[in-house]
Amino acid sequence: MITVNIDKAKVIAHDVRRARRAQEFQPLDEQIARQIPGTDVAALETQRQEIRDRYAQIQGSIETATTADAIKAAISD
Repeated sequence: MITVNIDKAKVIAHDVRRARRAQEFQPLDEQIARQIPGTDVAALETQRQEIRDRYAQIQGSIETATTADAIKAAISD
């Protein structure tokens, strides 16, 4: 029988969550950094906040998970 260490699984899931969030932030960060005239920075910041909110929910799901399947479900979004 295989036993999953839930605490270690949560750490791994958080690493996956952070990596995915960084990938989603990258194109928005590049657009903000370039400061191209005509770029709607407020819209970009709104998109960044939506990403933050979504990943905050995922973080909460990971933290409250009590099984490996629940952790997998949280990060498979």
